[in-house]
Amino acid sequence: MKKGIHPKMEKITITCVSCDTTFEALSTKKEIRVDTCSNCHPFYTGKQRFTQADGRVDKFNKKYGIK
Repeated sequence: MKKGIHPKMEKITITCVSCDTTFEALSTKKEIRVDTCSNCHPFYTGKQRFTQADGRVDKFNKKYGIK
């Protein structure tokens, strides 16, 4: 690697805007703010809702009361 052409890596603080959680990482930026982190994301917290979209046949059967 050539010397003097790469940006300097620094230890920074990453802040979650949703839950105000902070953690440290290495980056070339001074500060990073994220909308969702692993502490508040539904996939990681187990509060994920599953919605099943009905297909065309199911919608037709539901509309006309066919079982």
